[in-house]
Amino acid sequence: MAPRKAKSKNYFTKDTENAIMLYNSTSCSHERSKIYEKEIHYPFFKLTQNIIHTFKFYHTEVENLEHLQHEIEVFLLEKMQLFHPVKSADNKIRKIIHKEFGEQYSGSFIEHMPENEIKCSTQDIQDYVNTLNISTECYDKLIKITPAKAYSYFGTIVKRWCILYNEKNYKKKISSVPVGELEKDDTHSYSIDYSPDDKLSYFIDKFVEHVSNNIYDLYPKNIDAQIADSILELFRKRDSIDVFNKKALYIYIHEMLPDVKTPKITKIANSLYGIFRKQYIFYIENGYINF
Repeated sequence: MAPRKAKSKNYFTKDTENAIMLYNSTSCSHERSKIYEKEIHYPFFKLTQNIIHTFKFYHTEVENLEHLQHEIEVFLLEKMQLFHPVKSADNKIRKIIHKEFGEQYSGSFIEHMPENEIKCSTQDIQDYVNTLNISTECYDKLIKITPAKAYSYFGTIVKRWCILYNEKNYKKKISSVPVGELEKDDTHSYSIDYSPDDKLSYFIDKFVEHVSNNIYDLYPKNIDAQIADSILELFRKRDSIDVFNKKALYIYIHEMLPDVKTPKITKIANSLYGIFRKQYIFYIENGYINF
């Protein structure tokens, strides 16, 4: 169950960030446990929840999304020690001076700060930059550096984790579920909700175009071509279809081709899906379509 806590839109606050740095600054496991449970657990839980639902990362291997949230939370816990605003600022300073401007630099913002200090302010960074012997252009860039924020830092980690997890499970899904299974499960639904920029939507458009242009090469028999075209018609009209369940595919085709037997539909559907699956995996892995 989700941890009980008073509801607040500002679940990840400056206090949360301070608690994370306090957690990182102590080596006492008992103290860490207290800090985590009291100050960090709930913000991490809400962070994972909001990102999953905001970006619709729903291709999972779990039935309860809270289980997935806890899995991500464990991953965040492993990355906690990497949140170090002083080191982050030091890396930014070094990168800008060396890589962007090619100037000499042998200083260290870490050494400028008190020993073992994790936290820093914008003023701390500016005070250090003012001690450097650098060009005006480089100075103007460095003076704009701000300390890393825990919300952005851990939010980025969650999003990257979810993207990789989601893509892995979607590939697994399209690789393992035969279209023939559609007839056996009346409860599962497909939401047709693709934006114009969505990779899948773009691929479907190209897939439908390719099969339509080559339909009699792929299906020389007239009845097979008719069944294939009926299936493609569902994808052509997907923007005007809110939801269709698995059995609806067969009902729709039977309405268009009343004399066609279900096994025949399944055979053509499996064939189309085989083409779709192979080419879509190629597209995801390589970034271009190769029909």
